[in-house]
Order: sequence, then C-alpha cells, then structure tokens
Amino acid sequence: MQKKLTILSDAAKYDVSCSSSGSRRENKAGGIGNGAYGGICHTWSADGRCVSLLKILMTNYCIYDCAYCVNRRSHETERAMLSPEEIAELTVEFYRRNYIEGLFLSSGVYRSPDETTELLIRTAKTLREEKNFNGYIHMKGIPGTDPRLIRELGKYVDRMSVNIELPSSAGLKLLAPQKTKENILLPMREIRSGIAERKENRKASRKAPAFVPAGQTTQLIIGATPDSDRTILRLSEALYKQVELKRVYYSAYVPAMTGPNLPALTQPPLLREHRLYQADWLLRYYQFSADEILTDAEPDFDLHLDPKACWALRHPEIFPVEINKASYHMLLRVPGIGVTSARRICAARRSAWLSYDTLRRLGIVLKRAKYFITCRGRFYGESDRPDYIRSRLLDAEQAGRYEPMDLFAGVNS
Repeated sequence: MQKKLTILSDAAKYDVSCSSSGSRRENKAGGIGNGAYGGICHTWSADGRCVSLLKILMTNYCIYDCAYCVNRRSHETERAMLSPEEIAELTVEFYRRNYIEGLFLSSGVYRSPDETTELLIRTAKTLREEKNFNGYIHMKGIPGTDPRLIRELGKYVDRMSVNIELPSSAGLKLLAPQKTKENILLPMREIRSGIAERKENRKASRKAPAFVPAGQTTQLIIGATPDSDRTILRLSEALYKQVELKRVYYSAYVPAMTGPNLPALTQPPLLREHRLYQADWLLRYYQFSADEILTDAEPDFDLHLDPKACWALRHPEIFPVEINKASYHMLLRVPGIGVTSARRICAARRSAWLSYDTLRRLGIVLKRAKYFITCRGRFYGESDRPDYIRSRLLDAEQAGRYEPMDLFAGVNS
C-alpha cells in the first residue's frame, strides 16, 4: 500500500486545480469530517501540491498518449492502482490522524472514461455512505464520460474539475490527439446544468440533494503549445461565462517529457503563469474583458510589468482621473487601487472631498496610483509621460518597493 501511495501521490503533483472548498456540506450525527463553507486551510508545497488534502491519482495507468504527460501510455514508468475501498480507507485513516481534511482524487483514464468514472463514483459512494465521511471531496470529471455518470458522481462530491489542459483545438491535435474540445466541454456543461437545477430545486425545498456545491474548475497548461496569452485569456473568459467556472488554474509547463512536438524549455514559464493569474483577477474582479487586457497588436503579456499597469499605460487619453469624481468602474482601472480601496473611496467621498493624505489611509498604493490620478485637481506624479511612468514603475518593481501581487490586495475583504 505504501509503495502504491508513493507512486500515485507523485504522479498527481502536476495537477494544480484544487483549492479551498467553498462547500456548504454539513456534518451529520455519527459522521466524521466537515466540508463547511469556510473552506479548507491549505499549505502549498514548492511544486504546487496541496498538502492538506490527500492528493493522489486513483491510477496512473492511462489509455491516452498525451505527449506532455508523465503518465502517458508509451512512457516507461512504474504503474499502480488503488481500489475504491483502499482509497476510502486511506482517506478516513489520514483524516483521523489529522493529516488531511479532505480528498483530491484524479486518475489516468483506465480502460475507458466511463469505467474510470464508475470507479470514482464507487470511491465517493463508499466514503459518503459506508464510511460516513462528510469532509471535502474533489474529483475529476473525465472528458468523454457518459453524462449520466457525471450526474451520479456530482451527487457525492463537493467540487469537480474537468481539465482542458491545452488552450486550442490545434494544440490538442498536436499533443493530445485522443482528446477533443467537444469531449472536454460536454461534462463541463453537464456539471453546469446540474448545479443550475440544484439551485432551482433548493427554491422549492431546502432539503434538495446537493450537486457539486463548491462548483467546478479547470486547468490550462501554459507554454506547451505556441498559443498566445490572448488566446488563453479569451478561452478563460468564455469558460467563466458559458459554464460558470469557479476558477481557471494556470500551470506552467514542466518540461518533464521530451518529444518532437514539445517545446525545448529549460524551466517552466513561471512569470508568464503569474501574469495570467493577474489578468484572470482582472477578468473576475476588476470588470475588464480579455480583449481590453491583450490585443491583436499585443497578444502576449509584458513579463516586466503587470497587466493592469500595461493597460493604463496604453491609454494615456484616459488618465489622470479625478479621484473625487471617477466612477467605481474607473477607479478599478487605476494601478494601485484594488476592489476594497475603490469601495472605501466611494464611501468616504459621500461625506467630504478626499485629500491626497486621506488616500493613503484608504489603502491606495500611492507610489503607483499617483501617476494616474488627480486629487482636488492636483497631479502628484513627477510627469504624466507614459515612457517616464513605465520606467518608474519598472524601477519600483525591480527595487522591491512594491509587491507584484499588490493587484490582488483586498479583493476578498
């Protein structure tokens, strides 16, 4: 058992699409575990693994031969498989020892998508009904699975993820020819429909059975294909709108495999991954569209400067904006102003005009924002020339005078 666990936990480390649950699943008398709304506290290892969950593959046997995957059929690697009963027993024992608070279970495609999903269902059903486990469970929706099986699995788990992995049909054809865009989107749409139906049923009865209460996510591999950042971001935007994803996870391609169609990278494109996460935040919280963030003329991110600052520098005709008059929507577009600080500005100026000193107390990062705002008509930046502003922002970032992730400050406050 220990050897199987070692093999299958190592094989799962490239899947980053797991996060705190957001589930409202309640415990019941005699049960163990809690997948409550507050989510699960996570510790992340250096390679992206979430160590507060038992994160493993059910099996690394796979009928597919995706060029980038260490578990591909043609790769010579040690194989293993855990039965549904073994996984259920491990999960409960690890939980009782306070090693974990939930299960993140993925799998290679064993014999067929349907057979793999049937084994996942058996695992989840064993945990819920036989082991009385009410903790967080995240499982994979396997592309190509019969929709009825997706619906069955969704009754037992808190979250599901169907990984797209490659952002275009051309990329799939090149590196994963056994997968198709249609087979990937089908279970996503089925999960979305199930969640929507559950919401309607809950209006009629609070006892309506749960269905993927923490929503669905997906993962995109960055850098394995020549797709532009704009292609990736537009795909993410479409998925948020069409299948109502909770999150898109971006995973910098790890050059663990070699092949004629794979890029010759010496290390994962981690900074590109970071810029995609920043831009994803702009889509979800800052009211930007993908076509605003990246254009046909500039389809890839500037790796030296965050996407929000780049957008502002491309639009000198808009800035500076008067902090006492700008709309909430416009405030969100000012570098150095986050969601929380924009709300604070709108609330504070209802009673009085704001001074420059007041802005600092409201949480604005003035060393960035001062180049894009006026306060009571006064401009506090040394110059409003885009080339000068860019050089100062770059100097500040390189000197570490502000964190690259300032863009995210206060979003969930």
